[in-house]
Amino acid sequence: MLGGSHTASITGVGNTKYSKKADRSAGLLAIDAVVSAAKDAGIDPQEIDGLIPYPGHIGDDVLQAELDLKPRFRTTVDMGGCSAVSALRIASHAVASGAARHVLLFRGLKGSSGLRKADRPSFLPGQPFRRHLEHVHGLNTPAQRYALLCQRYKHEYGLDRRTLGEIALAARAHANLNPDAQMYGRDLTMDEYLAGRLISDPYTLFDCCLETDGASAVIVSKRNEARDIRILSVAEAQGVSPDDISNREPFLDIGLTQAASDVWNELGVGPDDIDAAMIYDCFTFEVLHQLEEAGFAGHGQGAALIADGGIRLGGKLPVNTHGGMLSEGHQAGLNHVIEAVRQLRSECGPRQVADARLIAVSGWGQLGDGSFAVLGGQNV
Repeated sequence: MLGGSHTASITGVGNTKYSKKADRSAGLLAIDAVVSAAKDAGIDPQEIDGLIPYPGHIGDDVLQAELDLKPRFRTTVDMGGCSAVSALRIASHAVASGAARHVLLFRGLKGSSGLRKADRPSFLPGQPFRRHLEHVHGLNTPAQRYALLCQRYKHEYGLDRRTLGEIALAARAHANLNPDAQMYGRDLTMDEYLAGRLISDPYTLFDCCLETDGASAVIVSKRNEARDIRILSVAEAQGVSPDDISNREPFLDIGLTQAASDVWNELGVGPDDIDAAMIYDCFTFEVLHQLEEAGFAGHGQGAALIADGGIRLGGKLPVNTHGGMLSEGHQAGLNHVIEAVRQLRSECGPRQVADARLIAVSGWGQLGDGSFAVLGGQNV
């Protein structure tokens, strides 16, 4: 019997196809995803009475006006890529307390054809540090910051580029089993990966997540019916240095380090009990990094887990079976939650993980904030 206190379930999920250039506005994309999620949950969209949008993008006012929603509960979770997983906990508390019956988490993004990352306002902590010590030396993109962490790991433990390449190739292979994926139908070989243009050493083009047009939606309810997926445990934490990514000690410590430990302790299970993992893959190394910090491999041992198809379908721990942000699409992590739900319902066709019972989902936000959840089907 698992520990924890199950109080809420994910009852509906929905998404648009993910693309480089959508012909509709982000608001219309979001409406499509929400209507799809409500249908999946078996409710009318107007029954949604709780809203958690993603900061800096389509707000809940658009949905309220177009879908005639009358929310009793509204909030935001402003933790960057942590927000999707952390919002599962907030939504669970909301429905358990009676503040709302059906809480909607949603994204509506035009991250490719709209404002690009460099043109959007930065919400990173430590802005004076960023402006006065980093930007003046040309250090101003996510790839540059994350590359520093990867380089430090490479110095401490060694890291073959083909290990990062296998992470990218596994994501692409999974995306090619997913018709909604932005990179569906576009194969990637190791030679192509190794020849990718340099972005920030050691990261090349295929080490970096996509910029995507699309929308996704998840509904959390206090319900426990046959298709509902249980939110078994969620935790969040910050790293030892929340305003810097590469100068913390221990340097690998991130919020996920503590958050995953909290989840394992609450549930009384561990990494060996997990059937698949949806890992926030802003960059290839961050998959390896988070696998280690969550306990799926020891420090310096993530490469062994990844080798020989270990994170592919049929491997020891299938990772990002939808293609992740590297190959399905960038939805700030909410598409990872959607994939976990569909896997636990056995709805994924050729990319289905056999007999999936427990799936972990991670979030990475800001400069090391971490969130971690374990979801379970009705067979738990």
